[in-house]
Parts: sequence; C-alpha cells; structure tokens
Amino acid sequence: MFIALITVLGMWACVDEHEYADNPRGNFEALWKIIDEHYCFFDYKQAEYGLDWNAVHDKYSKQISDGMTETQLFEVLGNMLAELRDGHVNMYSSWDIARNWSWHEDYPSNVSDTLLRRYLGTDYRITSGMKYRRLDDNTGYIQCPSFANGIGAGNLDDILFYLAPCNGLIIDLRDNTGGMLSSAEQLAARFTNEKRLVGYMQHKTGKAHADFSPLEEQWLKPGKGVRWQKHTVVLTNRSVYSAANEFVKYMKCCPNVTIVGDRTGGGAGMPYSSELPNGWGIRFSACPMYNRDKQSTEFGIDPDHNVALSQADLLRGEDTIIEYARKLLREN
Repeated sequence: MFIALITVLGMWACVDEHEYADNPRGNFEALWKIIDEHYCFFDYKQAEYGLDWNAVHDKYSKQISDGMTETQLFEVLGNMLAELRDGHVNMYSSWDIARNWSWHEDYPSNVSDTLLRRYLGTDYRITSGMKYRRLDDNTGYIQCPSFANGIGAGNLDDILFYLAPCNGLIIDLRDNTGGMLSSAEQLAARFTNEKRLVGYMQHKTGKAHADFSPLEEQWLKPGKGVRWQKHTVVLTNRSVYSAANEFVKYMKCCPNVTIVGDRTGGGAGMPYSSELPNGWGIRFSACPMYNRDKQSTEFGIDPDHNVALSQADLLRGEDTIIEYARKLLREN
C-alpha cells in the first residue's frame, strides 16, 4: 500500500451531521459535497480529460437506492471517487480501502527484486531505510524504497562519506511511493550548494473550485553536512509517487543530476481528511503543488532518458536501467 505524501496537516473537512442522514442518499450527497468544496484539481483535470464533477453527481446519483447494502454503497462511492484519477483519493471502511492506483497498475513495473538483490549482494549497508554500496565499477548505489521515516543528518553524512571515493552516484527511487516530504527535502538538500527555487504550492481558501491562495514559492536550501558534488543519476518508474515525486521535482533543479527510467506516477496534492455520516474516512488532495515552471506534476514527471527494463537483459541478470545509468556516469 502506498504511503501518503505527508501526514495530514491537522485539517479536517466535516459535514454537518444534521444536514446529511446516515443512509445511502445522505452519505452519497455528503461525499460529493466534501469533494466539491475541498478537492484541488478540478480545473486541471477538466482541462486534461474533461472531468465534470456535476455530471459525475448525476451519473452516480442514479445508482443510489434506500435498499442498497453497505457493500453496494461502498462500491458506488468508490467508483465515483475513481473519476478523479487521483492516487491520493481514498475511502476507508472497516473491510476495504477504495483507491485508484492506475498511476502504476496500468504500466510496466520496470523493476525486479531479483535483479536488485544481485546488484546489492549481501554485504550492503543499511541506514535510515536506505541500502547502499559501492558497485564493482566504483559507482555509488543507494536504494531508497520509501520516505516513510525520518532521515538523520548524521546518517546522510555516513552514507556520502562512504561513497565519496566513487566516480558517480545512482539513487534508485523505483517503487518509492512516498512518505514524509521533509525526508525527501533532507535527501535532496545534499545535492545543491545554493538555495534553489524548486516549485510552488497553493492552499484552498474557499468552497468554489478556483478558490486558492496565491502561488507560494518552494525553496530547497543546501543541507548542513556532507554534500555530493559529482554526477548523480536518479532512477524512476511509475510507482514513484507523492513525496518521491516531489523528490524528483527537486532533483531536476539540482546541478549534475540526470533522471533515468520511466515517467513518475505523480501525486502533486497534499492530502486532506474528512468523514462521512456513517463513519467512513475520506482522504483527498486539497493543496496543489507545481514545478518551478508553474506546471502541475499531478500526473507525473518525465525522465531525461526514458529507459525500460529489457526482457533480454533480465534473462542475462542485468538491470537495463541501472546499466544505462552506469554508462552515463562513465561518460561524465
């Protein structure tokens, strides 16, 4: 299961318990209204694929009846939420989670655990959830599978000191579905020597779809401690999402960094939580974020070099994407 971009920011969208009854119609109307007033990507997704939230209401309203079971209601409401095409949109009951994971399920994985074990071997080091080692061609390699936990400054110093003799560095971000934005920032901060504008963020200020604060700048400041000065290649696939998507956004602004692999999965909205009259939890995107060119990364970030895992290489025990990164590092 993927992990949210960050812990919910203490925000909670509530509905008046007296306004909506705890029955199928009441829960449907409550859900539709919560999303209508607080979701942040309506205009963007209307432009991208024609999303019409009022038409969505009419479509699914016809499927609501007083005699439907909880399971049937959960399915209808989950299908309605799927119209948003957003991996940060979830509904939680005691028996299931409604989700839309098409951002990675509809694409090749472009990663193999068997191959990763071959490159890592058994004598790799581990700290702050990251595995790292020097490969046989003196390339530094860090596998970063999650930003779910904090990353200590001392841990980053230890990693970069150990890899300092290497000719270049690979950060394998594939299948990193997010976690804490602060962890993504802490790692990215070790790859810049100056403060850099990396993007923008907005906050919802009203109930209308276009009610947002002005764009607020996002800056990446140089990290205190060891900073990497050599060429770096970041490996991506469609399962790079949420805080990991933001990490790629930051790294694209840093010098001597190249992104290799597949387009990321996206997830450019900070999550917000609510609850329906029947107690089902709701989470959805409420604060949109953009890259330094003021473009949304909700549907992902393209790599500098689009490289897929080759079946022929897989049979030879080689990771096409890692080998391409090693080639780039040798040429720099």
